[in-house]
Order: sequence, then C-alpha cells, then structure tokens
Amino acid sequence: MDELEAALDALAEQDLDGLASAALLDRCVGLVRARNRLEAMLTRTVRRADTAQAAEHDGHASMRPWLRNHLRLSAREAGRLVHNGRVLEVLPAVASSFAAGAVTAEQVSVIAPVAALDVQAEAVGQGIDLAEVDRVLAEVATTQVHAALGAVVQHFLDRLDPDGTEPDPTEQRAVSIARHADGSISGRFELDAVGAEKVCAVLESFVQADRPKGDQRTRSQQLGDALAQWADVTLAAAQAPILRTVKPHVIALIRIEDLSDPAPGPGAAQLGFGAVISAARARWLACDGNISRIVMGPDGQVLDHGRSKRIVPSGLRRAVEVRDRNCVFAGCDAPTHWCDVHHVQEWVLDEGPTSLENSALLCERHHTKVHHGFRVERQPDGRWRTWRPDHTEILLGRPLPV
Repeated sequence: MDELEAALDALAEQDLDGLASAALLDRCVGLVRARNRLEAMLTRTVRRADTAQAAEHDGHASMRPWLRNHLRLSAREAGRLVHNGRVLEVLPAVASSFAAGAVTAEQVSVIAPVAALDVQAEAVGQGIDLAEVDRVLAEVATTQVHAALGAVVQHFLDRLDPDGTEPDPTEQRAVSIARHADGSISGRFELDAVGAEKVCAVLESFVQADRPKGDQRTRSQQLGDALAQWADVTLAAAQAPILRTVKPHVIALIRIEDLSDPAPGPGAAQLGFGAVISAARARWLACDGNISRIVMGPDGQVLDHGRSKRIVPSGLRRAVEVRDRNCVFAGCDAPTHWCDVHHVQEWVLDEGPTSLENSALLCERHHTKVHHGFRVERQPDGRWRTWRPDHTEILLGRPLPV
C-alpha cells in the first residue's frame, strides 16, 4: 500500500499543462484502467471481509454499515460494493476483465441481474451454458458502448423467461427526495418502461415548447425547468388530489414588514414544506396568488385571521391572456397556461393597481428575471418592450452586421 501511495503521489505531481492533447488522452485511458483495477481489488476485498464477517471486529453486523460509518460511503455505494462482490464470484470472465481494468464497476452493476440465484437456476434448468454467457458479457463490456451492455443483459433476461408473468408496474416505480439546508432538493427516481415513456413525453413537450432565443442552458437544466413547469400547470389546473379539504398549492409565510420592505430580504419567508426563501421571491409568488392576513400575538397565538383575497381575479386573468396571448418578455412565446400575471408596478412596494393596464403575462423564468432587475413595459400601440438591469433594451430581429 505504501508503494501504491507513492505512485499516486508521483502522478499527482505531474505537470498537466505541459502535456500535448494525445498525451492527455492517453493519461485518461491509463487512469481509468487503474481506477477499474483498484475498484476490482476493493470489491474483492470487501467480499472477502463480508464472508469472513470482518465487520464484527468493529461491532458491525455486516460490511454495509461498516462501509457507511467508517469510510463515509453512501448507502447506495456501500450496497453496490457488497453486491458486486457476490456477482463476480458467479461470473469469473467478467471478474477477470474487471481485475485487468477493462470493465468498470458500473458495468458490473449492469450485469448483476444475470448473477441472481433464480436467474442462474432457470438458466441451468434450460441447459444454457453459463460459461458462454459469462464470456459474451465480458466481451460486450470490453468492446462496446455502455448502453449496448444493458441491452444485451435485458435481451438475455427476456429470452430466459419469454412467457413469464408481467411485473406490476406500480411496484417498479420509486422516488427518493433529499432536502438540503437551503430548501432545494435533489432526488432519484426509478420507473418502469411505460411509466418512463409517459414522463419523458411530458417533459419533452415542455422542453420543446419553451425554447427562447439565446437559451444557453444545458439539457439537464432544461429538463429540470420542464419538471417545475409541469408542477405549475398541474397546480394551476386544480386537478391534483385534495389535501385535507384544501386544494394543493404553494404556501409562503412572511411578516408584513418583510413583504413591504423593498430590500431582497434573504431568509424572510417560509414555505409549506419547510424551505426558507427571500422576501423578493415571496413578492414574486404573491403577484399571481392569494393573500391571507393572520395576526399573531407575542406568544405566537393567532389573534385574528382575515379572509383569503385573490390578487388577480379569474376574470382579469382571462382578459390578460386574451390580450397578451403568451409571455411578453422579449424573445419568449411561452403559452398562457405556463404564465403568471405580473404587476408591472408592484402592488406591495409601489401600491400598483390590480388592473388590466398594470398586468403582464410572464412565464416563470422571465417572471423571476423581472423581479431581479429586468423590466417590461407596454407601449401605447400595444407592443411590449423589455429592458435589462443596465437599462439597455433587448431588441429582436436586428440586421446582422456586414
């Protein structure tokens, strides 16, 4: 291990700036091969420690909790390591390629279903040569693109039991959500093929319908925005299940002093699921929402609560939709059902009226922009103009310089 550490130190000290492109690519190839070999050694060691019940030495029942607590691995990664060790015992050709650095740990996880006990037993019962299957999987893993390996594994499983019972798709679907300190979330989901097709179709429809000029966001960012737009449309349609007699909606609790203060006010409003947002963002939400007044006593008791007031009545919204037809921000044509009704002159800070003349239709992305320095203004001839925070106008259709 000391020699390995010394070799790694030497690699880390190499000056990459002096390497040519070909040398950099060769280095990537070598490092991936070395990483795979180390992963194979680690997997084999974890498997041996698991069978020897080595974790008992530190008071753990198995290697999974030991890996999480002593090496700070995620539960998912610890489980993958332990499971891959079992897979490699069943598939020696794959194990050999892994040890040589030609197969990745991720590929071993893709192959793992073939090593399941029931799959192996079914294959033996049908007279299938498991050694040949092992050889083919190792060859595909080392010679073809990553996606091809999954297709080969699935083809084998499908051919193994062509008349088997169709799995219940509702049992193949799962969503895991982790909430972070700033209120944002990250997550992972698993869907069956049909459920995945439905979700992809909806997300793609939002992505393709909202492609403003100059959009430099990554594909991942566009899909994330599409997911939020999907939630917006669902909530606006009021077709989601009722939650305890109340239709689901976004809740923001903020002190009236913070709401009326022109400062951004970070950490001023609390959302229904616990996240904390700025007063500026709360004002943005209030543009096209309901406002309820609640008077609290010094000890936190509710002294009075007023009736919820709709900021933009449904009749006014219909009129704004008919007039504007889509998001009015320069270069955007997001449809009306993606848009909020924005008060051009803010109703909280500037006491702007809730009227047709003071309303503008803005999609979520551009509604946020307008609350962070951008400005839209309707001209007497009915045209909308958009200005940046530096007061320069966003102009469309300008002739290209000669």
